[in-house]
Amino acid sequence: MKIAILINEGPYTHEATDSAYLFARAAIEKGHQVSRVFFYHDGVNNSTRLTEPPQDDRHVVNRWAKLAQDHNIDLVVCVAAALRRGIKDENLAPGFRISGLGQLIEAGIQADRLVTFGD
Repeated sequence: MKIAILINEGPYTHEATDSAYLFARAAIEKGHQVSRVFFYHDGVNNSTRLTEPPQDDRHVVNRWAKLAQDHNIDLVVCVAAALRRGIKDENLAPGFRISGLGQLIEAGIQADRLVTFGD
């Protein structure tokens, strides 16, 4: 099954990001394909290289980047939501790219399921 994921919440303030990550990992382990993760609203905060959690905490941004690299997942950050929050190309973490809502629509059309995390 081809799965696309939409994340609407930021890291460290809501469980949506952790749930989405664990869901994506579990889906891949079961043989499904996660084609795209689209970060929208506060979810765009999952993409910034400026994130520096304490050493004893998980690094949410790096987890997404590694998962995407290992499994060829397209990590797309909504341009309008990103700019509202001061996120531009130069402060994106590796593996993320900025694009428009058309990428979310395309993911929904091409995937068998679009799974949403966060409000």
